[in-house]
Amino acid sequence: MGFYDRQSTPSEGARFVATQYVSRFVTAMAVAGTLVLTSSSQALAGAAGSAPVQTFEYSVGGATMKVPTGCMFPHIIRGKGKKITYQNAGVDCAFVGALSSGFCNWRIDFTYADTNNRTYRTSRGATHALCKIDPMRNNSPQTLPRYGKACAHLHVNGVRRVSQCHHITK
Repeated sequence: MGFYDRQSTPSEGARFVATQYVSRFVTAMAVAGTLVLTSSSQALAGAAGSAPVQTFEYSVGGATMKVPTGCMFPHIIRGKGKKITYQNAGVDCAFVGALSSGFCNWRIDFTYADTNNRTYRTSRGATHALCKIDPMRNNSPQTLPRYGKACAHLHVNGVRRVSQCHHITK
């Protein structure tokens, strides 16, 4: 039998929040895996990927905010050829990351580059002052003028913090 200090254990509310975000994270990864593994009779293409959000600190109104480990930045894209029918990116946090104060002054941009890695189009998202643990953005369907890559970028307090890209090929 072990001994522990009752005051140092997580509260019921903290355990509920952590469980909630772990559940969301696992669900998001399962959906992403399903998108990658399933095939369609219409020859539609899709890609799902995720990049880890590195730990960082930033200042908001004189207060220091810290984003701990445990957050991922998934980016999903569907379509065929140069036609994009669906695109989404956002942040999913689990464990310690789910208990943080979130992301303040955030925005998500989508960029498109040609095969020479020259960006030719940017869809800049709105900056959201409200702090949010799970920022997310969809982008409008569109047809790209050339092959290359499509990327999603998370900016927090004006600084790009993480990117995730997919190659768009024939």
